[in-house]
Amino acid sequence: MKKSLSISLPTIPSIALAYVMVLLSGCALGIRPLPNTVEEQLKDAVDHGMDGVVVCVNRPGEIQLYAAGWKNREDQIPADPNALFKIASISKLYIAAATILLISEEKLSLDQTLSELIPEVEGKIEYANEITLKMMIQHRSGLLDYSFEPEVAGESFVDYLSFAARIYDKPAVFKPNKKYGYSNSNFLLIGEILDRTLGYSHHKYIRDEILEPLGLKNTYNVPSEVDMQKVMSGYLKSGGSDLRDLEFPLPGGSMIANAEDVSIFLRALIDGTLFSLDEQAIYTSVYPYEHTGWLPGYTSIARYHSEMDAVVVQFVSTSGKEIYWLRLKSVYNRTIRILKNKNEI
Repeated sequence: MKKSLSISLPTIPSIALAYVMVLLSGCALGIRPLPNTVEEQLKDAVDHGMDGVVVCVNRPGEIQLYAAGWKNREDQIPADPNALFKIASISKLYIAAATILLISEEKLSLDQTLSELIPEVEGKIEYANEITLKMMIQHRSGLLDYSFEPEVAGESFVDYLSFAARIYDKPAVFKPNKKYGYSNSNFLLIGEILDRTLGYSHHKYIRDEILEPLGLKNTYNVPSEVDMQKVMSGYLKSGGSDLRDLEFPLPGGSMIANAEDVSIFLRALIDGTLFSLDEQAIYTSVYPYEHTGWLPGYTSIARYHSEMDAVVVQFVSTSGKEIYWLRLKSVYNRTIRILKNKNEI
């Protein structure tokens, strides 16, 4: 039986305490001397508590892969740079791209409102008649994040609105378009909108219009498409068993891929391979060309560095509370410094 996912937020005092501990413990990686190579940096990260790390550096005509630590800690299987990984919210880049393609086909409009696109949420989600698709893509809708709301009866992974029901009849975080506020509810509802617009699963559309044209044979929409033995195991920093079978097939966090495929997709998203000029302009106006990802046991960063003309993807098979991102970002930033200093790319 597959396990389902539950997410809880730490309290503010716990975050503050963890922050002080990070600063005082010397585990802030940036205070140590910078290694000469990416391999040394990844080994250092593993020595300081990360179970497994994979890095992909993609520049025109060349892809470099690095790995350290474990693919599976219990069985002592070394990290595999080609292993599949739960990319979590990096999935939102693919959904955003699919949405822009449908807008280009005039099947959707950025100005359509949530209540127009999903009529049954009118009266259940505050400001549904004012929130536009553009605001949802840009995380400017003010929607509560369902991930941090209590479960409700009848939740089913095949019914996205059963999870949206967690935010029904609750106040918005802010009025639409007043500011930025990241919320997983935006892309949960966009997934529903895409399915209704297409008349079939947006997973198939992403495969047909994005993955297959780009030759991404190691990218999957949901865990059910994957032999999970090929997926890198994931662990909590606090300990415990492998979280690889913890299921999360909801829009905006469901995808599984290897680092090389993510790097190829992100480069195609940026360089015009995926989009026409008009589509590129629409995408640029609404969503960034980078993302991070977090699920229990899995943390990831995918970014483009124009000064090196390089896409750099980092997968870490360990997750912790919010303060743990300081360590993840430090490893990533140090890797970028090494690449720049040594011109390894």
